[in-house]
Amino acid sequence: MTLQLGEVAPDFTVASTEGTVSFHEWLGDSWAVLFSHPADYTPVCTTELGAFAKRKSEFDKRGAKLIGVSVDPLESHTGWAKDIETTQGASLNYPLLADDDRVVAELYGMIHPKADPKVTVRTVFIIDPSKKIRLMLTYPPSTGRNVDEILRVIDSLQLTDTHKVATPVDWQNGEDVIIVPSLSDEEAKERFPEGWDEQTPYLRVVRQPR
Repeated sequence: MTLQLGEVAPDFTVASTEGTVSFHEWLGDSWAVLFSHPADYTPVCTTELGAFAKRKSEFDKRGAKLIGVSVDPLESHTGWAKDIETTQGASLNYPLLADDDRVVAELYGMIHPKADPKVTVRTVFIIDPSKKIRLMLTYPPSTGRNVDEILRVIDSLQLTDTHKVATPVDWQNGEDVIIVPSLSDEEAKERFPEGWDEQTPYLRVVRQPR
């Protein structure tokens, strides 16, 4: 199944380390970061799960829930969680789905036969409160994910959903943004009365709205 940005994230009901999760109900009116792992007891993923656990409060501030998934059974997750706590100094504080029947993997297109037909690729989905997919990232097995980048994207999406702006390359929260081209100068004056730096008619840089 090939998913695209803007589609409603598929619903599912799967066992997890925090009990059975019915995804849409569990999501409620929050954002979510759904991230997959090829298997338990893999070194890169161990570091990732620990990093997400350590920084969960930063996702909480943004109204974003964390949820992991791999195709291993719940018993395996329980043992792996002990290793994560021992080696990374953080215990799991978000659900890890036990997708041994590959329900989630198939719904979200996480099985890539040319990579490995038996395990899930390492994908990140950012899903908004309307249950729509807003970002998809797929990583190779050798490269760990960047938690800062995932937080940065959430900041950008939440900002640009509220204001008629876009965020430029390497943008960080608090830095200048770009007025979207669809907003006329007259409309922009109402939204940004302090003015902007017009580098070209289509590239209007303005201070980030509060």
